[in-house]
Amino acid sequence: MKLRIATYNIHKGVSAFGRKARIHELKAAIKLLNADLIFLQEVQGQHDYHAKKHLDWPEQSQHEFLAGESHAFAYGMNAIYEHGHHGNALLSRLPILQASNHDVSDHAYEQRGILHVQVQLGEVEAHCFVIHLGLFAASRRRQIQALIQQIQEQVDPKHPLIIAGDFNDWSQRLSHTLYKELGVIEAFDISHHNQTEIPTQRSAIHMVRHLFQARPTHARTFPAGLPWLSLDRVYLRGFHVEQAQVLNGKPWSQLSDHVPICVDLRLNHLQIHHG
Repeated sequence: MKLRIATYNIHKGVSAFGRKARIHELKAAIKLLNADLIFLQEVQGQHDYHAKKHLDWPEQSQHEFLAGESHAFAYGMNAIYEHGHHGNALLSRLPILQASNHDVSDHAYEQRGILHVQVQLGEVEAHCFVIHLGLFAASRRRQIQALIQQIQEQVDPKHPLIIAGDFNDWSQRLSHTLYKELGVIEAFDISHHNQTEIPTQRSAIHMVRHLFQARPTHARTFPAGLPWLSLDRVYLRGFHVEQAQVLNGKPWSQLSDHVPICVDLRLNHLQIHHG
């Protein structure tokens, strides 16, 4: 079974300092991705000031507006303020079975959450985690440990797993922890390995060990005009990566401060037969 996913920090659907609304252009661009699952960060659930300032501001929340009629949605409210709130969201063509948001805020100045969404992927249940980690390294380390604990407690190891979002990990120090604790791969690391066959459980273990020892080679997604820092990631378990790409250039360079990642996947046959 094939699946296309994308992850994108949409910068609340506005330009710098909220001067221009970009939410309509974002909706058109996201539609072109033709993705089954779209992991979104900095999604504006409500913003009364923008709604008054911009005449074309949608009446719906951004996650509902972007989902349209083609996708279901789940939203995790993280930052709450007097005139509104924002957080993470998942847009899904697959049936959403359950969704919950786990508060991992590390201090009063950064409200962060992990959105956990269970979707029906053919005959199996897949677990999706939408991530937007903090700006400080110590916060990110604690938030990653909270994520690892949540997955170890709530996700059956036989179920497919996708963790995607804005990790703010420009030093690329978090991947080895995720490789070791969860047995995941990152979508762009897999490009260095043989993709002619779906990996067996034994080869997958060997691959994870190799990645744990190697330097990560994650995609550069920030800033959008000239991507240099590797902030956005897609970690996977139970999938074969057919293609992973960063969408540079127009229109993406003009819509947000990040550019999106798009990944084509195939469900591991071990998951299909034993899920």
